[in-house]
Amino acid sequence: MSKQKQMNQKDAVQTKDPLWETIHGEVTLLAQQEPVLTSFFYDAVLSHKSLEEALAYNLAAQIDNSVLSALTIREVFVEALSAEPAIGDSMRKDLTAYVERDPACDQYCLPLLYFKGFHALQIYRVANWLWRNGRQSLALYLQNRVSEIFAVDIHPGAEIGSGIMIDHATGLVIGETTVIGDNVSMLHSVTLGGTGSHAGDRHPKIRCGVLIAAGAKILGNIEVGEGAKIGAGSLVLEPVPAHTTVAGVPAKIVGHPTEAEPAREMDQRIDGDGI
Repeated sequence: MSKQKQMNQKDAVQTKDPLWETIHGEVTLLAQQEPVLTSFFYDAVLSHKSLEEALAYNLAAQIDNSVLSALTIREVFVEALSAEPAIGDSMRKDLTAYVERDPACDQYCLPLLYFKGFHALQIYRVANWLWRNGRQSLALYLQNRVSEIFAVDIHPGAEIGSGIMIDHATGLVIGETTVIGDNVSMLHSVTLGGTGSHAGDRHPKIRCGVLIAAGAKILGNIEVGEGAKIGAGSLVLEPVPAHTTVAGVPAKIVGHPTEAEPAREMDQRIDGDGI
């Protein structure tokens, strides 16, 4: 075998995408099981050559309107995904987070096809790329469309890590100067907001492994430490130490999570986290 052929084979192995192959296989089986949706599955997944290509198609198809066509939006998404491979890397970690943490998600294709929390997060990732590259108007336009279509409002200036799981997502608000670390989970109606009309750094800093349960409001430039748990419906106005559980209005420390990263376990109960 020639050296050039060996190099080509090595490159082919390196460029294989096991996650994309898994998703393609899942959707192939779904198309066989539900023939009525065959054309949908073909357009959404089976006609594409990569996960990035399928993602761009699916997101654009959902937020197009008379101002920007799906084709134009898709071109923007492809541009961002090509220019910054880290977006695709984060997207893959987000997909994996859903399968690992959401008991309703037993296939990798499900968030790609159906979960609006995943869709909103990936459009944010493109909008954030636009924001950082001097294209704020288009970034804000995408933010507005996501808010209209999905009832999820993520400012493109926020900094959000990888392995993020947003369950249900309706009513989620993430402000401009919010910082979210890796492997964070949050549910619907969570607000990461400011406390007034002043400008500057005014939104929460959520560290790695944090679980924010449904309806929690975290307001102001405060830090929620690594591995913390925020109880459902809580109003958090003060910093939260790492590896503590807070709950209530206003939130108080009520214990310590039994796990190092509550976001991975998704146990929203607080009765087992006693001090």
